[in-house]
Amino acid sequence: MVWGELDRRVKAKGPTSAKHLWELLQDCWKTISVFLRMAESADMEMLLTAFKKFAIHGDTKATGKEMNGKNWAKLCKDCKVIDGKNVTSTDVDIVFTKVKGKTSRVITYEEFEKALEELAPKRFKGQSKEEALQSLHKLIEGKEPANVGVTKVAKTGAVDRLTDTSKYTGSHKERFDEAGKGKGKSGREDLVENTGYVGAYKNAGTYDEKTKAK
Repeated sequence: MVWGELDRRVKAKGPTSAKHLWELLQDCWKTISVFLRMAESADMEMLLTAFKKFAIHGDTKATGKEMNGKNWAKLCKDCKVIDGKNVTSTDVDIVFTKVKGKTSRVITYEEFEKALEELAPKRFKGQSKEEALQSLHKLIEGKEPANVGVTKVAKTGAVDRLTDTSKYTGSHKERFDEAGKGKGKSGREDLVENTGYVGAYKNAGTYDEKTKAK
């Protein structure tokens, strides 16, 4: 990035001496440093946003300033911090306990950052400490809980029994077929069939077949 920007400026300015070239290099570096700081600031803002989203997950009273152990574990799972090999759920729990206050059940954003610093070298082995931390940040930046907006209805044993049509008896049983699908009007009323057979006779329509068989 630095050399590409320097090359562009050299072509544009056309320095006539080594001193002029050095001034261009210094100016170029200052400009790029500003861009890097802006980019880093934006990334950190995305990290903070992710922290807040997970911090308030499942708790309407949460402020987003602190995160409990359950949501910390969810963040690590949803953002693939836990890979089941280098970082496990046990590692995540240990780090949470390590960075939080002794009597506290939650961590602040600053403690959250410390936790990531603890996990980064373990999650991205072979990378430098700084590179590993950046890689870990990338997994989390801008993310949110995986099941946001999804409402799951949990079935209890009682609900299962009430909705199992195979256990229905009497008139209720007649309202559903073997697959549990409602029969509609025919399951609620005794419909008259002008077939010539006595009502409730179950072998209607089999006479012709028996005759042919003989």
